[in-house]
Amino acid sequence: MEHLLSYIVFIPLVGAALVLLTPKAYEHLYRVLAISSTGLTLLLILFAVTSFNGALVPEISGEGNLQMMEKASWFSLKLGSLGALSVDYFLGVDGLNISMVLLAGIVLFIGAIACWNIKEKKKAYFSLYLLLCTSVLGCFVALDFFLFYLFFEFMLLPMYFLIGIWGGPRREYAAIKFFLYTLAGSILILIVLIGLYNSVYDPIKTAEMAGLSMAEYTIPDIQSMVLEGQIDKTEVVKSFNMLHMADPANYIPGSLLDKSGLGTLFGQPIRWIAFLAILIGFAIKLPAFPFHTWLPDAHVEAPTPLSVVLAGILLKVGGYGLIRTAYAMFPDAAFHYAWLIGFIGMFSIIYGAMNALAQKDLKKLIAFSSVSHMGFVLLGLAAMTSEGVSGAIYQMFSHGLISSMLFLIAGVIYDRTHDRMIENYGGLAHQLPKYTVFVGIAFFASLGLPGFSGFIAELFVFLGAFKSASVIGAIPAWMAVVSTLGLVLAAGYYLWTFQKMFLGKFWVKEKKWVPALKDLTIHEYLMLVPLVILIIAFGVYPSLLLDLINSGVESFIDHLTASI
Repeated sequence: MEHLLSYIVFIPLVGAALVLLTPKAYEHLYRVLAISSTGLTLLLILFAVTSFNGALVPEISGEGNLQMMEKASWFSLKLGSLGALSVDYFLGVDGLNISMVLLAGIVLFIGAIACWNIKEKKKAYFSLYLLLCTSVLGCFVALDFFLFYLFFEFMLLPMYFLIGIWGGPRREYAAIKFFLYTLAGSILILIVLIGLYNSVYDPIKTAEMAGLSMAEYTIPDIQSMVLEGQIDKTEVVKSFNMLHMADPANYIPGSLLDKSGLGTLFGQPIRWIAFLAILIGFAIKLPAFPFHTWLPDAHVEAPTPLSVVLAGILLKVGGYGLIRTAYAMFPDAAFHYAWLIGFIGMFSIIYGAMNALAQKDLKKLIAFSSVSHMGFVLLGLAAMTSEGVSGAIYQMFSHGLISSMLFLIAGVIYDRTHDRMIENYGGLAHQLPKYTVFVGIAFFASLGLPGFSGFIAELFVFLGAFKSASVIGAIPAWMAVVSTLGLVLAAGYYLWTFQKMFLGKFWVKEKKWVPALKDLTIHEYLMLVPLVILIIAFGVYPSLLLDLINSGVESFIDHLTASI
């Protein structure tokens, strides 16, 4: 299907426009439009996934074997002696982002169903939610850094208003904190984006500007001519193409971020400083210690549907951004700082788990567990092995499903009692047996029990981390050993919470809650059952995902090792 990715990205935006145009007298249609838009988007994503050829090995630094590609010149600007600027509308999928697109489709659709009980300011809520959907999907398929950054920034505003208007008692504080942290990360990414723009050129468009025919010259020929100064600087077309940015041969000789350049700042190569800046920018979104403090507040105050989307997919933009930009564009710096990244990942795993163990609020416990589980993503990336990177991507996908389910089950009990304190419940299994089964599945899946997707993800991360020292020498094996403590702590906080809330004699703090404590509704089954099926399916048959990402990871690792 031509323009399939554009349809996937912009159908929710069309849905948002329809919501805005629908009179308030028909406000019951708002949620229908939201579910229909995200549902149609999910169907198109499933078509894209089934059409995706996982056997094709993509070029991380080129467009070879890129699938469902859409590329058109968006705008260009001649800069006189500085050459020219070119920005493309450039979308595509490969093994590095196809799984994230699938995850986004699933989570955004489940989140739309979870919005069913929104009662206030429905037009504003559903239009903002659908705008958020377009922003998230755009981030995962955009391959022009300028376009990626626009989608990345657009996520900020709808999420800010959704938390600030429909959140809990401290919603203003949580929304502002989320805004400021994300904005700080965005500024760091923007600084690196400007540096890359000043350093990278498009060889094909440069050839066109210089009047050279690509029928007579190859891309390496053009790169060699630029390197030797045979093409005038005024004819060099600077590019935001993320694939060009991953190819060292496309850097302008002597430019700020040229790998062969000698530019330093504070005694360090400027490339390495740029890597740290973009690392911090996306680590805030991930989030990793010590940039995580916005997450528990945002989760606690956000309504259930937004917690689902925030944990299920927005955090993964941070992990995907690290893979597509920081690692792909600065592999030399990534290897140099691998020990630091691995240590932060290890520390996040343990720190997040220990904080979760200390929580009394169920939602805050789940929030800190997300910090811990995102630490596995950093540990897998730091390993710079096929197993580690595969595990990091699998962990993002698996955690997206499991965390969505966890926040949904937290929302079930909160909808009935408007209370999330763990100590205020006991023996709920007697009153809510079916709900208890789903809670048990979510808890055991999150702590990494075999048979669930979380086990596969963590297994691959540990395999990659243990192997790293002998294969590439990125991180020592003891980091993997220490990180296993996170699994023990996860078992501790989940089993303690399950025992406290669901086992033993039935008891609740307020007797008035008892009539409201009814088991799952059909609406709640519609959200939870698909997630259970997927979590088990990807845990029992991991090839469902690995067959999609293997070729991309293989090419990615070859790219990293060739550039070190």
